[in-house]
Parts: sequence; C-alpha cells; structure tokens
Amino acid sequence: MHPARTPLYRGQYDSQLGRIDLLLDSNGALLRLDFALPGALYTRVEYASAIFQQDAVSHISQQLNEYFSGSRTDFDIELAPTGSSFLHEAWALLRTLPYGTTTTYGALAKTMGKPGFARAIGMANAVNPISIIVPCHRVIAANGALTGYSGGLDKKRGLLVLEAEYSRNELACAPDRHT
Repeated sequence: MHPARTPLYRGQYDSQLGRIDLLLDSNGALLRLDFALPGALYTRVEYASAIFQQDAVSHISQQLNEYFSGSRTDFDIELAPTGSSFLHEAWALLRTLPYGTTTTYGALAKTMGKPGFARAIGMANAVNPISIIVPCHRVIAANGALTGYSGGLDKKRGLLVLEAEYSRNELACAPDRHT
C-alpha cells in the first residue's frame, strides 16, 4: 500500500532574470520558489485543480511583480518550507535582512549566537527552497565576493543590482529630514 500523497500545485513566473518555478501545497502555501534551471522539472507533482491554488499563484505573482518593479521590499506570502529547526531558524533570520543590503555568513552566525557556524549558515543558504522571499542572495563572503546561489551567480548579481538600484532611487526621492 502506498502512502497518500499530498496534492501539490506548480506555477511559473517570468521575471526579467528568467523563469521562476513555484511549488505550493494543497493549502496554497509556498514550498519552493526557484529560478528554473535548463531541463529541471519537479518530480511526482500532482496538479491540484482547485481555484484556491490558482489564486495563490496569482497572489505570489503579483508580489513578485511588485518586487521586480521596486515597489515591494517585504513579502506577505504563506511559506511552508521543509527543513530542520536550525534551517528554519537560519531562514527566519534571512527574512530579517533589509532590502538592498548585504551581510556575511559570519555576521549571520554571530547574530544567531553561534559565531562558529558560518559554514552551517552557508549550507542553510544553499538548501534554501524559497529564494528571493527568503533572501539568501543578500549574503556574501567575508571578502565581499559573491558566492554560491542555486539560481546561478548571474541571478544573485541581478537581484542585488535590482535592490541596490531601487534603494538608491528611494533614497534620492526621500525628503531631506535635516532641514
């Protein structure tokens, strides 16, 4: 006897940096958000036909549109990534990183109260199933170099450039608070 599978729903979003694949659970919570790699397909996906999941994909797509246009810096999307308690702690910390900024693996480890865990933070980033929304692209090496990103370093660089550009524009348009 086979265990019952939870129906999953797959959606796609086309960004200026390439296609993004979305994987949602039967409740519409986001399980994965990945830049599509050539030939990459999710396996054992059952397509749920419920309108609820289609609405969830539309909701996520709208927020991604806003992110890529510079009008959204935080996401309001239900997430359901799977992983250990350490991974969830690391991913939650990533979500606190301000838009348009970068930090290092070592700085994140210190913030977690685990200063010797820089490599573990790096591994948590490497297996982060929800890129962009859990912004692992904002983490760089201690020497300032861009290091691993599951979507490719070109995507990481593109996200950082996008955020830096919109952050500069926001600062340029902000009223002078010192007058």
